[in-house]
Amino acid sequence: MDLPFRHELALMPDLRHRLRQLRWFRATFRSSAKVVSETFGVRFEIDEAKLTRAFLDWIEVMEAQKRFADVDRADFIVFAAGLVLRELIRQAPAREVSGLTEMIETEANAGTAEIVRFWPEGFLYTNYCVSAILAVHEQEFGTAPSIDKCADDLRTWWSYRENATEMPAYAVAFLDRFLGAEPNWITPDRAQSRQAMQRALGSSPVSEALRQL
Repeated sequence: MDLPFRHELALMPDLRHRLRQLRWFRATFRSSAKVVSETFGVRFEIDEAKLTRAFLDWIEVMEAQKRFADVDRADFIVFAAGLVLRELIRQAPAREVSGLTEMIETEANAGTAEIVRFWPEGFLYTNYCVSAILAVHEQEFGTAPSIDKCADDLRTWWSYRENATEMPAYAVAFLDRFLGAEPNWITPDRAQSRQAMQRALGSSPVSEALRQL
């Protein structure tokens, strides 16, 4: 998966907190769409009302579960981005308007271009969320998760589009899969059901209290 926007995000100070502000969320999403357009030649129309609604719905859901950031902060960053992805797919603020027939393709980006052609909006949403995860992890921990090879597999994207379009919560599970983690397909949008959280809770002094929630 081509992630040129990751490096632009990584230069933004205190990215984790800025992305929780509507103006920065909207600005970075528009910048991400611009980078995808410049890289592949696909242009998008952004519905600002839908983008704002996606952000507000994400904040509401994420805030209700933010206590789990104290259990495993690294995993919660991935989970929070998965919730963003869920809301972007659910609200659908972007629409491809031109460029698919004249895409910019090179030998290096051929695999990614195939995915962009198949689902331009889904690629934009996913690219934005993965870029944010990698950039925040680099700022917070000095390293970033690896991207699994399935993220470049068009067959996986067929399944991703079909399932996440029908049930947006599956976007959280597919994002985990793209980052090489074991997805939770039963309740993907519940932090306490994640394997990393369960492992952390097993050795945490607050585990019993959180298990009751």
